[in-house]
Amino acid sequence: MLRLLRLGTLFALLLAAIAARADTVVPDSTIIPVRLNSTLSSRSAKPGQLVTARVMQDVPLPDNAKIPAGATLAGKVTSVQRASAGDGGVISLVFDTLRIPHENIRLTVHLRAIASMLEVRQAELPRNSDPTAAENTWTTVQIGGDVVYRGGGPVRNRSGVVGRPVDGGVLVRLDSNPGRGCRHDSTGERAQALWLFSSDACGVYGLPNLIVAGQSSGAPVSTVGEITLHSAQGDVNVRNGSGLLLRVDAPGVPGA
Repeated sequence: MLRLLRLGTLFALLLAAIAARADTVVPDSTIIPVRLNSTLSSRSAKPGQLVTARVMQDVPLPDNAKIPAGATLAGKVTSVQRASAGDGGVISLVFDTLRIPHENIRLTVHLRAIASMLEVRQAELPRNSDPTAAENTWTTVQIGGDVVYRGGGPVRNRSGVVGRPVDGGVLVRLDSNPGRGCRHDSTGERAQALWLFSSDACGVYGLPNLIVAGQSSGAPVSTVGEITLHSAQGDVNVRNGSGLLLRVDAPGVPGA
């Protein structure tokens, strides 16, 4: 009898372990905010080169699951064109694998917004607040202009309250931004993890020569899942530490 009880206990523990490692589902339209781990340069990059970025805020998922801050989004450079006398540089890449503990998830994403390392740093600092005060009391301005009242207040844009601050970032309702190239990119009332970006953040911030394919009449649309960056002058140069706001186009497929 004791042996049967021990076997039953082991079987229950095994079932619990399997349930704990159940496949993570990342739905279509999920926003993933990341920071580049390395520089993207059309002068030095090569096709096939590994590209990685760090997830900067817990991303809420269905059934109380989440993509944890610190997870890695990985991909590769697909094509490169160096700047020439008459043309700016071009670099194309894909992010296609989300690496979380015990699991890799295949994804298809597109780029909604990109911000320079300097823009990221400015959004991390308080505005009109005592820099020696506790960070959870700061008032900060997001990339794109939303104001975050971290002392128990909301996140506001010109129209009113759009969300709330949380550890590591914000949870807000995503808005479309036709003027910057995001015409049908809102997600209604669903709260999204935007880290340092505003609710309507779209396009390029702090990188004056950069053009994102599909967000400007001057750049052709990329193929699905491919992010193409053009430079209006010189080579593309997006430094490590820059921020990206990515939107999932197709649900994640576990077990990659």
